[in-house]
Amino acid sequence: MMNDEQEQRYSRHILLGELGYEGQEKIARSHVLVIGAGGLGSPASLYLASGGCGKITLVDNDRVELTNLQRQILHTTDRIGMNKAESGKTTLERINPTIDIVTVTQRMDEDCLPALVETADVVLDCTDNFKTRLSINRTCMSQGKPLVSGAVVGFDGQISVYDPRRDNSPCYACLFPEDQHFEDIRAAQIGVFAPLVGIIGTMQAAETLKLASGIGQSLAGSLLILDALTMEWTKIGIERNPDCPVCSKRP
Repeated sequence: MMNDEQEQRYSRHILLGELGYEGQEKIARSHVLVIGAGGLGSPASLYLASGGCGKITLVDNDRVELTNLQRQILHTTDRIGMNKAESGKTTLERINPTIDIVTVTQRMDEDCLPALVETADVVLDCTDNFKTRLSINRTCMSQGKPLVSGAVVGFDGQISVYDPRRDNSPCYACLFPEDQHFEDIRAAQIGVFAPLVGIIGTMQAAETLKLASGIGQSLAGSLLILDALTMEWTKIGIERNPDCPVCSKRP
């Protein structure tokens, strides 16, 4: 049950007929795991915190650098050298001191991922390399947890939801097979358009709030792509691969 302050804080959500009081309470009971507190994780976690997610676990082992501040809006100049998860917690607690923010400052691998994913209701992949993305996907599929995945490079951004609770939903490896050895292209190599990470990261938050509250239709089964130079959106249907080594054996 929300108190008077919470009802006022989230009143504009509660006014939404599709969401309402019940949906906001579901958001308040949710635990969201955000892996990556950089360009995508910044806007995503900001809206998850302001939107009232009851618990956010923020994961990042990197430290804030000057080059990050062009797009990673969780962080500030005076926090250069600070761990990104800890810096993010400082920002999020100032925005919403009524929620629980947990930080994990170690690098994610297949040994520590299962315990983190197990307690989460929704997982956000806000990382920038295929190895980690594939590990996150594998763990989410094995534990039946919905995964909201975003990626940005240059002027191109994309987002999708991989939801093993849905029979026809593909997984990340259906689209990017593990045996293809995709090359990582990072911001340090070709750059990244700052507002684009804001757009994609905010959409990750929107998909997460919908999943947490049980409203609307998620992007599961679709890949949404944005060309920021032309502001053209492309929506592509993704089919589940019946031979996918990651998800083909799930029910």
